[in-house]
Amino acid sequence: MPHFEVRIHEEELDGKIERKLVLALTDALVRVYGERARAMAVVELFGIPRHRWGIGGEPAAVNAPIVSLNLREAALHLPGTDDAPRQLIRSVTDAVAEVFGESVRRHVSVYIVGVPAGRSGVGGEVDPPPAG
Repeated sequence: MPHFEVRIHEEELDGKIERKLVLALTDALVRVYGERARAMAVVELFGIPRHRWGIGGEPAAVNAPIVSLNLREAALHLPGTDDAPRQLIRSVTDAVAEVFGESVRRHVSVYIVGVPAGRSGVGGEVDPPPAG
């Protein structure tokens, strides 16, 4: 299950932007993997007060969202999806810039985390189940 975690200045979240960002990130995933990915996308937004976020030893003055996308390692190598990590990084960055404006683009950090088979689980069971 693709799972986005977004860390962003609390002050950027205004009760309206959250819905736009959740939709934009889900659409970014769909651009790479197709419509089948929409129902699986999970997005969590974590607001961090500006005074609790530092860059270069100083409180951060710019909006610099950090997006982590956790998904199965195998999803990064699906047939017909060439260079998935590059596509995902570009698509996610485009989505964040679409919501917050082009000025944020150069400050967006995207981390793709591929989870190896057998290293995740749901309901106490290894997901996906071991082959054989």
